[in-house]
Amino acid sequence: QVEGGFRRVNQGQPQDHTLAKMLRAIRPFCAPLPVRQCFRCISSNANADLVVSILGPPNAGKSTLFNRLMDKELNKSYRLGSDKKKTRSNGRISYRSPSKRSGGAIVTPVAGTTRDRRECIGRLGGVYFRMIDTAGVDGEKLDVAFGKRGNMSLDGAMIRQTMEAARQSDLILLMFDARVGVTSDLAETIRWLRKTAMEAKVSASSDAEEPRGGTFGKQAQREIVILANKLEGDRWATMNSEVMDNLAEVSRVGFGEPIPISAEHGEGMADLAVVIDQLTRKKRKSLGLAEEYNDFETEARKGKQDPAKRPLQLAILGRQNVGKSTIVNNLLGEERVIAGDTPGLTRDSISVPWLWKNRPVQIVDTAGIRRGVKRERSNEIEDLAVLDAMRAMKTADVAVLVLDAQAQYIQRQELAIADAVVREGRALVVAANKMDLIIDADYKAKDFAVAVQDQIESRYPMLRRTPVVAMSSLLGENVRNLMPVVFNARDRWERMISTGQLNKWIDEVMDEHSPPMQNHRPTKIKYIIQTKGRPPTFLLFCNVSQLPVNYLRYLTRNFQDTFDMFGMEVRLVVKRSAENPFDGKRRKNEITGIGGWQGRQKRMTAHLKKTGSPIQKGKRLRRQKKRW
Repeated sequence: QVEGGFRRVNQGQPQDHTLAKMLRAIRPFCAPLPVRQCFRCISSNANADLVVSILGPPNAGKSTLFNRLMDKELNKSYRLGSDKKKTRSNGRISYRSPSKRSGGAIVTPVAGTTRDRRECIGRLGGVYFRMIDTAGVDGEKLDVAFGKRGNMSLDGAMIRQTMEAARQSDLILLMFDARVGVTSDLAETIRWLRKTAMEAKVSASSDAEEPRGGTFGKQAQREIVILANKLEGDRWATMNSEVMDNLAEVSRVGFGEPIPISAEHGEGMADLAVVIDQLTRKKRKSLGLAEEYNDFETEARKGKQDPAKRPLQLAILGRQNVGKSTIVNNLLGEERVIAGDTPGLTRDSISVPWLWKNRPVQIVDTAGIRRGVKRERSNEIEDLAVLDAMRAMKTADVAVLVLDAQAQYIQRQELAIADAVVREGRALVVAANKMDLIIDADYKAKDFAVAVQDQIESRYPMLRRTPVVAMSSLLGENVRNLMPVVFNARDRWERMISTGQLNKWIDEVMDEHSPPMQNHRPTKIKYIIQTKGRPPTFLLFCNVSQLPVNYLRYLTRNFQDTFDMFGMEVRLVVKRSAENPFDGKRRKNEITGIGGWQGRQKRMTAHLKKTGSPIQKGKRLRRQKKRW
């Protein structure tokens, strides 16, 4: 028997996992998951936002343009205060900082870095739009898309995500490297886009014959604009330049003249802003909206209208190949992110807006976090993926740590991730995945959750009674139970407790076990107040500057039991308060100097220095009064 693990497996009773293995084998051939009663939300008025997707061959600069146009404030991509510190986390989740990027898509010179489609709110001038970054399109991926090759490869999943982004778009920005010119990959992409444009015209004509109750047809508004990237300065504009020949060749494909830009240096953005502004006005006019944004839309977009409607920021964390992407797909009811048995498929942290029972959620799928010494040092992609995952954790309200039931034990890497979540001040929920591999008639899901909770408490006592949800993301069992636990954790995390309840609690605690004495004086906790939630922070006013660590742990444990603050850090800050408000002021006729045993010791030291001999015992020094 395996003692202390998630499951005690009897060696004489072999476990039959044939059904689970068959389901994992046929999963790539299955249709997408059925869409449940959940809806996607992008902004305050998502239908009015222009949808812009960036397509092109690999290593054309798509992610660089995506980071350039991203609204950093709305997408929480600004530089965090914790990133400015020189200290890093422990070695298990540490990362190098090889790039100057901040919160955007991963950018490296390696072709094929981007895999999933990543969405954000873009802004160019005063125009807001929804922007999608996609994986590079080449001939091999298009062959997979049209059935000329196998459909189980990673290329097939990437091209399906790209094609879905193109179908959702009102404007497609086709980027290519103008210094290289028209390659075979670009020619295949243009041929495919021309085909989709023909299908759009056919669908637009059918929509015109059979109107659908005033719905806005995206296919009728799809536009394709070619962007010639990596054109810095104006030296390329000479008559004998090879770049001019490349631009002339691209202009003959039927999508108009290309717009020369430099995504790295921000050149040519004015011409692109004119195109986006015209299409945005056209779309808003077709929807019966004003061409200009009103104050209500601007405040709602920035989240200043109602703080209660702020979406819950949810980050899915864990080691590689534990089922994070499968959980996200199961919650959303669609194949939104790439999932598979290969470790390290996810690279970028994919943020997806979502509505769960009319409550907004911003769910983020992150890359698996491996120990630092096990990562590949040949390139910086994995370090950037870990940096993106940790950033998603720092901007989240609740972090879900996904565990693998096959491991039988909590790994040290998972404890390091949990420690980073708690020290950052986030609420923690544990999702024990792949329970279908260990449960049977005698071992239920509840027993599995209790075993996980006991292991966490034995190895990390601060996280005792952390909420644990046992599930099987592949089979969809108990996945729906995750979101109620997450919202309950968020409500407890941002709870504000009244000062009366806090002081009543501290009086009961001190009556049961008072703090130890310090400097031969009794320690008194006068009162306690809560300074903020998110995370819960409390201020203890005492007659000392600090309390012993063991007593603070005792207070934290008692506080968690009383107010149900499990799975998060309770921050207790000690502040010394003066006993007398006039203690710092000098009174009239105040006697200064040192008295008592300290004064006698001082006089004995002075006499010894002056005479070289100590004061004789039994004699008292008397002051000689001057007589006039």
